[in-house]
Amino acid sequence: MLTYEDCLGICDLTEEEIEAIAEHEHIPEIAAMEMGEYLVNSKDGVPKIKKIILDDIKNAEDSGNTEHADKLRKILKHFIATHPSRKK
Repeated sequence: MLTYEDCLGICDLTEEEIEAIAEHEHIPEIAAMEMGEYLVNSKDGVPKIKKIILDDIKNAEDSGNTEHADKLRKILKHFIATHPSRKK
């Protein structure tokens, strides 16, 4: 049986990126990992994940949680650096 950590080891996303997807979609992290892995390897998935994280940033700012918004900005910066948009 694969553990969460096993799946994370073969996933193209960081744990923080997966947490951002889970937060946005209101789903468990393991489901967010599956969704994120699908998206990051699909033609239009990288922009969709960027939008998910941007939505999370806006929600954090709107609720006055600047610390969380700052954390999400770092996650977004890392995601953009490691997952350039695909041109197909």
